[in-house]
Parts: sequence; structure tokens; C-alpha cells
Amino acid sequence: HVTLHHRTKLDFKIYQNRKRIDQIFNQLERLEILASKEPPNRRQNAKLRVDQLKYDVQHLQTALRNFQHRRYAREAQEREREELLSRSFTTNDADTSIPIDETLQFNSSLQNAHRGMDDLLGSGSSILTGLRDQRSTLKGTHKKMLDVANMLGLSNTVMRFIEKRASQDKFIMMAGMLATCFVMFLVVKYLS
Repeated sequence: HVTLHHRTKLDFKIYQNRKRIDQIFNQLERLEILASKEPPNRRQNAKLRVDQLKYDVQHLQTALRNFQHRRYAREAQEREREELLSRSFTTNDADTSIPIDETLQFNSSLQNAHRGMDDLLGSGSSILTGLRDQRSTLKGTHKKMLDVANMLGLSNTVMRFIEKRASQDKFIMMAGMLATCFVMFLVVKYLS
């Protein structure tokens, strides 16, 4: 069993880690400014290293959020288990029957579905945050790639082909997201 003291201590450690990650982000912004002031022959390498550090810190931040979400879910399960274990049950008389109320079953099914949707929304939110972080990282990488490509002298047709492919990938992703939403709607409509 997780004690209140242990839980508070863990919350404090998570809070400290979040503050540290925020401090690291601030330091990375300063590093990015310093990298842009490097001599031209070392600037590109310095910027790539800063971007890699940002990417790693974003993954740490996402992992910390996922850990906290799993911890809260586990604590909720432990509370529910403790409530069940602390109930006192009595034996039934011989002529006592147990009426099964359909609305009670329906209500518990709805609560389970509600909990499942909350879990899905929480997972979706963390995935969306991760995608946003990756998007910003990829935008920076794309810009750096264009800079490197211009330095290497790649032809304009190759660059247009890459940009066309990126826009096609965006449409494919949107279609996939719409299809997923439609399937989730059907599941909620027909299983509720």
C-alpha cells in the first residue's frame, strides 16, 4: 500500500523534475542563441546538437507525463480495491433472493465506458502533445535540412518533390485522423 507520506514525497519529486526540465528548456534557448553566434564552419554542428538536446528533453518530459498518468490510474485502482476490501458482507437468509436491477448494471457499464473514454482521452492528449513536440522538432530539422541542401546545391526539382511529399503526407495523416474519429464515434454510439 502506498502511504500518504510516500505519495506526497513522490509528488514533490515529480514537481522537482518538472522544474528541472523547464530549467533545461531555458538553458537550451540560451544555448541556441549562443550556437547562432558560432563561426559559420561550426554553427551548423552546434545547432544540430542543440536540436538533439531539445528533442531528448521533450521525450523526457513526455515520459514523465506518462509516468504520472499511470501512477494516478494505479492509485485510483488501489483506492477502489481498498473500498471493496473494507466493506463488510453478511450472509443471506435462505429465503432471501438477490434482485438484479438492470439499470444498476447499465449504470456500471456506463461508468466503465466513461473510465475507458477518460483513459483514451488522456492517452490521446499525451500523444497529441508528443506529436506537437515532434512537429516543432521536425520543423527545425526541415529548416536546417533546407539550409544544408542550399549549401550543397541540390536542384530545385528535388526540393519541390520533397515539399510535395510532405504536403501529401499531411493529407494522409488528416484522413487517418478523421477515420479514427469516425470509428470512435461508431464504437461509442453502438456500444453505449
